Amino acid sequence: MQDSLSQIIECLLFVSGEPVSVKDLARTTETDADAVYAAIRTLRDRYVHSGLQIVEIAGGFQLATRPEYAPAVGRLLAPHANRLSRPSLETVTIVAYRQPCTQADIEAVRGVSSDGVLKTLIERGLLKEAGRKPSPGRPILYATTDDFLHYFGLASLSDLPPLDEDEAPVDGSEMATALAAAGVETESA
Repeated sequence: MQDSLSQIIECLLFVSGEPVSVKDLARTTETDADAVYAAIRTLRDRYVHSGLQIVEIAGGFQLATRPEYAPAVGRLLAPHANRLSRPSLETVTIVAYRQPCTQADIEAVRGVSSDGVLKTLIERGLLKEAGRKPSPGRPILYATTDDFLHYFGLASLSDLPPLDEDEAPVDGSEMATALAAAGVETESA
């Protein structure tokens, strides 16, 4: 039974293309969460010597390629198709580390206008409006999304790389460097 469940979950992860929660896997396979976790452990063991792996991302599990094969996968897929520009990376990183925050907060760190970059990041689903700040003008608060976690390969925000504790970040480039150290590529312009 466990091997059959592992195979079913493997199929579900393969066809989904997005992280699938344990709750959804249990509901779909008509089992419980413990059985799903056991099947995922079996799959992870099976993929130890493979170019694929089962990863926990954004509150779910996904079948993914191993990071060491990213250069080959990148050459096959459209180069630059999903990369963030340096201003976009700086902006999304500021939000990730300081959320929820306003456009003014972001611009104070970056030192330049960020309205176009914010619009692009919202359209790409990496940021979302997270309410209004209870201050004059009630500015919009921005926060990251599950798509942000997925894009950067993070299970949760607690997986963000730590910033240098000795210095408070002066600008977005230091934060972006910390996030880029986690394996994120950016466009050069």
